[in-house]
Amino acid sequence: MSSALTKSTKVLIRPQRGVVGLNFRELWNFRELVAFLTWRDILVRYKQTLLGGGWAILQPLLQMLLLNLLFGEVAGLPTGGVPRPLFTFAALLPWNLFSNAVSDASRSLVANRNMITKVYFPRIIVPLANVLSGVLDFAVAFLILVGMMVYYQFAPAAVWLLPVYVLITLLTALGVGLWLAALNVHYRDVKYIIPFLTQFWMLASPIAYEASSIFERLPQQWQWLYALNPLVGVVEGFRQALLGIPVYSQDMLWVSLASASVMLVSGLMYFRSMERTFADVV
Repeated sequence: MSSALTKSTKVLIRPQRGVVGLNFRELWNFRELVAFLTWRDILVRYKQTLLGGGWAILQPLLQMLLLNLLFGEVAGLPTGGVPRPLFTFAALLPWNLFSNAVSDASRSLVANRNMITKVYFPRIIVPLANVLSGVLDFAVAFLILVGMMVYYQFAPAAVWLLPVYVLITLLTALGVGLWLAALNVHYRDVKYIIPFLTQFWMLASPIAYEASSIFERLPQQWQWLYALNPLVGVVEGFRQALLGIPVYSQDMLWVSLASASVMLVSGLMYFRSMERTFADVV
């Protein structure tokens, strides 16, 4: 028997140390698994559906029409001189990326219970793949926005900032998704909270209205409370980069960024603290 067949490789699995306990080298070694699970989630999302990938276009368009009717035709809220379809659709891009990622990531561990209980791999890969799979839908919807900007003759103001805001959106979604995914393993009624949470979060974000309409109604010393919503900074940033609408306050952007960082770090810490129980409980 050849020596190649008699050799074996031993892998020692140890608890991770540090504040969040992430082993980036280990995650890099499992990069092919991340890619495989991401692609699988994309295929499963539209498997046996009537419109397939067309939902990536239909969903934001229907949302835009409804929000324009309620906040435009009925409420008559201003849009800073920007055509309302552009104003709303530009905000729906990061919002749908965030909400779909949070919803999918929160269910990811329970949905992959068979894999989690049978083989070792960094468990964070499962919600991470769900978050990354939403980038394709975002890219498809972004092409629709480009067509709308051409139609309304709007040139992007600072398109180079978009990848930054997309990254912030994904990291925020990952942080929230890690919290909910870990909680959903132990408390299955979390899945009933998620639709309410996303609906409330959407109304609390400046998607169909200007953030200034909220900030100006708050005392100056309390404006930072509204900016604690990370989507406030993200949506404001998207509109500034794409449509040239100035943000209400640069300081509020930093507050939103700090809040997104706290969500990510706390989500990682809680996920890692509960990770050793997933295989037993899920």
